[in-house]
Amino acid sequence: MRRALELAARGLGMTRPNPAVGAVLVKGRRVIGEGWHKRAGLPHAEVEAIRRAGGGETARGATLYVTLEPCCHYGRTPPCTERIVRSGIRRVVIPFADPNPLVGGKGIARLREAGVRVDVGLLAHEAAHLNEPFLTFHQLRRPFIVAKWAMTLDGRLAAYSGDSKWISSEASRLYVHELRARYDAVMVGVGTVLADDPRLNARLPGRRKVIQPARIVVDGTLQTPPNARCLDPGFGGQTILAVGPSAPARRVAQFRRKGATVVAVRGRGKTVNLHDLMRNLYGLGIQSVLVEGGPHLLTALFAADLIDRVVTFVAPKIIGGFGPPRVLAGYGIEEMARAILLEDIVIRQFGNDVCVEGYVHHHIAICPPAQAQKP
Repeated sequence: MRRALELAARGLGMTRPNPAVGAVLVKGRRVIGEGWHKRAGLPHAEVEAIRRAGGGETARGATLYVTLEPCCHYGRTPPCTERIVRSGIRRVVIPFADPNPLVGGKGIARLREAGVRVDVGLLAHEAAHLNEPFLTFHQLRRPFIVAKWAMTLDGRLAAYSGDSKWISSEASRLYVHELRARYDAVMVGVGTVLADDPRLNARLPGRRKVIQPARIVVDGTLQTPPNARCLDPGFGGQTILAVGPSAPARRVAQFRRKGATVVAVRGRGKTVNLHDLMRNLYGLGIQSVLVEGGPHLLTALFAADLIDRVVTFVAPKIIGGFGPPRVLAGYGIEEMARAILLEDIVIRQFGNDVCVEGYVHHHIAICPPAQAQKP
């Protein structure tokens, strides 16, 4: 199963909106086939593993380790359960049931009905981390949200003049582009657009196949300039402008003519209701969002308890000053005992920067549903 998870990770960022799945086919003590899902519309991991085993009678009596419940419905590819049954595989081992309502234990039931032994629960925690956007999307009906920022050693996001290029190292910025390529969307507040005019796309030199993320601007009153680079289709995926009730109808129509998706979100004054925004993004099929600023948007997301994971870069630079913004503008906890304590911490080094990654809290329920339990 650990090998299957390694294989699945090769598809991260390329299989959207499908989960990243890996499979290993074992007969006796020998691995006879491996596979992973490479891209939406291509064969699933189970089918790839069976093909690499040689097909025919080769897989008969074998055990298939796969990182998610095999599908049982017709989509862009046929059901994997039918291929497994036809191949004569004796046993299937999975971490947990697929939370997608189209599957949701039905694949397990179909296999057992055909006489295939199905064991559920192996390395469930590790497998959940691999596909946390997919699981969050189907279980909570909202995207998985990652907050990312870079700061100096004294906790500043910019110099007193507003200059912030660059706090982090080139190696750190390359990793950010890898993250952009992994998630469905990159989100910023309109203040970041006005200050930096970012492209918000994934730029990975030497890598041909990159699925560009959608670019989301939270802009209650629609102040985004019509010539902002995040609106240029040549720089990346679709642009989504999340606007409030006070956004001028004339400007809404103007941006829609330019090809942007303008989402009307409930709100008050200049602000938008972030929970309502997440419901809208769910309706658009966006499973994951990388939030890159600014401090007001990050503060609002933390206050709304919508941040799932944090990725922070700390550069060995000190700039001081009274004016430069901090990460959370006004969000504060009175007692240290009530501070947000990140879980499952990973610490990396990029150039001279230290990157700290961790979970704010775990929403994902990795326990399989009742119909997935071993009888």
